[in-house]
Amino acid sequence: MRSHLTSLLPPPKTAGWTGSFFKLAIANTISHVMVPLAGLIDTAFLGHLSEVRYLNGVAVANVIFNVIYWGFNFFRMGTTGPVAQAVGQSDEVAVWLIAVRNALLALGAGLTVLLFRNPIATFGFSLLQATPGVKEAAIAFFQGRILGAPAVLVNFVLLGWLLGRGKGKVVIILALVSNSSNIILDYWFIRQLGWGSYGAGLATALSQYILLISCLGIIFTGSVPWHHWAQIKPKLWQPAALRSLFGLNRDILIRTFSLVIAISLFTNFSSGLGETVLGVNTLLMQVVLMATYFIDGIALAVESYAGRFYGQRATADLHWLLVLGIGGSAGLGAAIALILLIWPLAFFSLLTSHNSLLTQIPSYVIWLIPVLSFGGIAFTLDGYFLGLTAGHVLRNSTLAAAFIGFLPLALVANWLDSPHLLWLAWATLMVTRAGTLLYRVPASLNVTKAIHQDAIH
Repeated sequence: MRSHLTSLLPPPKTAGWTGSFFKLAIANTISHVMVPLAGLIDTAFLGHLSEVRYLNGVAVANVIFNVIYWGFNFFRMGTTGPVAQAVGQSDEVAVWLIAVRNALLALGAGLTVLLFRNPIATFGFSLLQATPGVKEAAIAFFQGRILGAPAVLVNFVLLGWLLGRGKGKVVIILALVSNSSNIILDYWFIRQLGWGSYGAGLATALSQYILLISCLGIIFTGSVPWHHWAQIKPKLWQPAALRSLFGLNRDILIRTFSLVIAISLFTNFSSGLGETVLGVNTLLMQVVLMATYFIDGIALAVESYAGRFYGQRATADLHWLLVLGIGGSAGLGAAIALILLIWPLAFFSLLTSHNSLLTQIPSYVIWLIPVLSFGGIAFTLDGYFLGLTAGHVLRNSTLAAAFIGFLPLALVANWLDSPHLLWLAWATLMVTRAGTLLYRVPASLNVTKAIHQDAIH
């Protein structure tokens, strides 16, 4: 079957890139899996405390952080694709221009979030369902973690810039430094000092500043082309470039907020179904997040190479990239789901010792199969269209998935108090995203081919 499929594809323009693609995918996976691993360590530390409210408090507070940080994740997504295209066009000035401009914008946004942290907390927690004990733990976690906002947003840009340049090994080193420090600080603040939820939040915030310092140290100890600064400075705030940047970021922001709204509703509806269901869904969503970061290793490699091939107008390479990326991500997602379906308690008992949660998890873990399989396809196609800087495709797909695929079923699940129907709504969101993005692939390849032919003639 595979040989028949690949025989239908045109030969790649640039031979020998598949090996480096898989190396970058593996490097991305190792670096990205360290992020949710630190989150799982937070969960494990708090999940073994005497009261489950600490674990649930982090879940509730993370709804707000999802809105903030996922909302600003366009700084990462809007950096990797354009940088990869500039690399493909051998435009070194543009590579550094994107880094400086986006980092300055991210710093300003991060300082603004930090300045308005109290109004954000007051408004956010007023909308969330939680018992007084859970809300107290959630506010404590928020007050610790929000201190890292400026570093988080600038790190989005710096890591996106490194990924756009294909520097996967560097990102691995940075992830190891950041997340190792997070784990050490978690142990110190939670187990040694007894700071509970606040300690978990503060540990995450401080690890982001350690990551920022490490990023800048690696970048500035390398070969920084200072002679380009004279060309970069007058172009930083060009209106045409800013319009293009904000147009892409607007589409990514709408896409991201659609997902944030969906996952926020999922968590909020879970909270309304009781502390046991909220705890179970929190643990399962931690696994979904962990698996997503595995899959994102492939997606980010696809994004880097798609941008590079688009810059080179190499349509045949884009065909092969899609085959490798979609096949790898869907297979990886399904494999992770099957392992957890076969041995659920072996993994989840590491995250919590509460039997009330462990006895319920096997009833829900089967939902990970459609969520992770179709989610793998969706996230990889996210990377593909980001590499092409086709933000409008991502925007329209995610709007359809969130408000047509997810929301109606989620509202019915909330009305009927049905946890399984709520998971069906989340699975439908992933199926809708994958289907709508696949539908747009042929048109994107035809456009790239037409641009290439126009350039020849």
